[in-house]
Amino acid sequence: MWRLKIAEGTSPWLRTTNDHVGRQFWEFDPTLGSVEELADIEKVRQTFHENRFEKKHSSDLLMRMQFAKERSLSAFPPKVNIKDAEDITDDKVTNVLRRAIGFHSTLQADDGHWPGDYGGPMFLLPGLNVDGGWGLHIEGHSTMFGSALNYVTLRLLGEGANDGEGAMEKGRKWILDHGGATYITSWGKFWLSVLGVFEWSGNNPMPPEMWILPYFLPVHPGRMWCHCRMVYLPMSYLYGRKFVGPITSTVLALRKELFTVPYHDINWNDARNLCAKEDLYYPHPLVQDILWATLDKFVEPVLMRWPGKKLREKALRTAMEHIHYEDENTRYICIGPVNKVLNMLCCWAEDPNSEAFKLHLPRIPDFLWLAEDGMKMQGYNGSQLWDTAFAIQAIIATNLIEDFGPTLKKGHMFIKNSQVLEDCDGDLDYWYRHISKGAWPFSTADHGWPISDCTAEGLKVAALLLSKLPSKIVDEPVDADRLYDAVNVILSLQNSNGSFATYELTRSYSWLELVNPAETFGDIVIDYPYVECTSAAIQALVAFKKLYPGHRKEEVQRCINKAAAFIESIQASDGSWYGSWAVCFTYGTWFGVKGLVAAGKNYSNCSSIRKACNFLLSKQLASGGWGESYLSCQNKVYTNLEGNRSHVVNTGWAMLALIDAEQAKRDPKPLHSAARVLINSQLENGDFPQEEIMGVFNRNCMITYAAYRNIFPIWALGEYRCRVLQAQS
Repeated sequence: MWRLKIAEGTSPWLRTTNDHVGRQFWEFDPTLGSVEELADIEKVRQTFHENRFEKKHSSDLLMRMQFAKERSLSAFPPKVNIKDAEDITDDKVTNVLRRAIGFHSTLQADDGHWPGDYGGPMFLLPGLNVDGGWGLHIEGHSTMFGSALNYVTLRLLGEGANDGEGAMEKGRKWILDHGGATYITSWGKFWLSVLGVFEWSGNNPMPPEMWILPYFLPVHPGRMWCHCRMVYLPMSYLYGRKFVGPITSTVLALRKELFTVPYHDINWNDARNLCAKEDLYYPHPLVQDILWATLDKFVEPVLMRWPGKKLREKALRTAMEHIHYEDENTRYICIGPVNKVLNMLCCWAEDPNSEAFKLHLPRIPDFLWLAEDGMKMQGYNGSQLWDTAFAIQAIIATNLIEDFGPTLKKGHMFIKNSQVLEDCDGDLDYWYRHISKGAWPFSTADHGWPISDCTAEGLKVAALLLSKLPSKIVDEPVDADRLYDAVNVILSLQNSNGSFATYELTRSYSWLELVNPAETFGDIVIDYPYVECTSAAIQALVAFKKLYPGHRKEEVQRCINKAAAFIESIQASDGSWYGSWAVCFTYGTWFGVKGLVAAGKNYSNCSSIRKACNFLLSKQLASGGWGESYLSCQNKVYTNLEGNRSHVVNTGWAMLALIDAEQAKRDPKPLHSAARVLINSQLENGDFPQEEIMGVFNRNCMITYAAYRNIFPIWALGEYRCRVLQAQS
């Protein structure tokens, strides 16, 4: 039986800065599991399988089943239901919150974080759509990228061409009916070329020589968004070497199965720019086609022969230096799953017996997650810090502090243990890295990449715990010097226009998106500014300023003022903000309102807040809730869920924004209606239902945040209890 392991690491090839705090991975033990336990697991898997086309999102039940056996849930009040004409009372909401936090506390790991599923993208690991194909993500329509890669993955795992109770045949038929694998996206072309199922001449160039260009050039990869450059770094190395793995019988069979014409008859030059219409989110502009053709026809041939080959060799050495630097400074976790496996492959290509390759291997389980829908590769090594920071703020918002002191204490311990305490090694400018001392990461300290909003949320929690809670409940506070370091990171990340991007300053220009080669993703080339990051920075600095009003006083206030002005400047005409990291306008608008309120603005003195309230109220459903589809993200137009269903997470975000904007003082009825939706959605055990997917990245790919279904109903109902019901009474 599989078992989730927390904060463990016995391999001599594992490196850590904090004794593996936050590490979560699944391990198989054939001796575990009674007949009843195994039957229960099989039952939830079968239930998911039977309903997979209607309910595509797992409910993370395997972890919940394990924790239910390990952690006894103390008795708590019975489930609450509120009828339409019934008043909502403080006592009833308090009962709902005790049930919700009580259950959510059972999901907290011993090291203080909340583990959970961070899957969703289908190009990382495989779910089949009803039409036989696979999508970009679990709820998306079938695409050539998802279908071809998932089909190939299943074949490599041992499935025959006609296995899977017809699934393989259906998948292959979808691929061939849509033109064959020559129509796969550029990332797919790359992977198939490495495997030997596609020719490198069918790829647009990814020259490693980019890494030895002068940095002052706007197109230098060091100026790109770190996720973009860290993916194209190992891609450029493998492309520069034209690396191909062993040609096996399976590879030869795939050459026959994936294409509509014989492999030797494919026009690889034409294939370079082919892309299935189902995949085409960002079409190549003409300037890009001209650029790739020039590099392919004139530059690449020169670099493959002496004396140009000398330059290629230098570029490959430089690329490999940067790959090793990334590996070592992330303890071989790497910034994300795509560059993790690419870096590992580069290390193997360089030397299959190298220490670097051996250090990569034990970090693979850090990215794998198991649920009733099977094993999937996550979009990161988890969302540990992010979820924990939100969960703590949600519990604090309920004011049920003493009831859940042990939960908060463990969470505080995790926050303290997850702060990054040192900058990366060496000359940061040479390696294109920003300072990280004092930052908080998205996942774990071992991962270590600093992020603006994660640092802000970590600082908020540390400052909130310091300012509101006694140490006898939550243990000793974070040292002031470490808070100063966090503030230093935040201040260093503000762009000249007042905004905040994600990991670094915005280093180049938006026109660079013209050379975005990834047809599937939008806005990937530079680190763009975001309302979420900018708002989080404001909130953190305001919370910090209350505790340490004299520390860098003028700089902090100037940062807050400029950030607030930026948030106002990017508000849409309908009053919304576009959310780039979750679905979508409800999320972005929550952050927009929360940032402006933290900066001292309110409904009376700020037209942006008034417009935001009008926007949210205009989207409230007849049920009283909000329910926003992932289509909002890709189309950039607010779209309700099918059937105008409400969603507990969207409803939580909208409630939080309206409560912050003092909607209760004007008309509390929308808040009462929304609270009724959340209360009546709670399950018998205190959990909330897993509904449609709520996370997103790069406009077009959705990702799971399994804890959001618990965090945001708790947070919204906590604020509703304290700031609406109790304020009225």
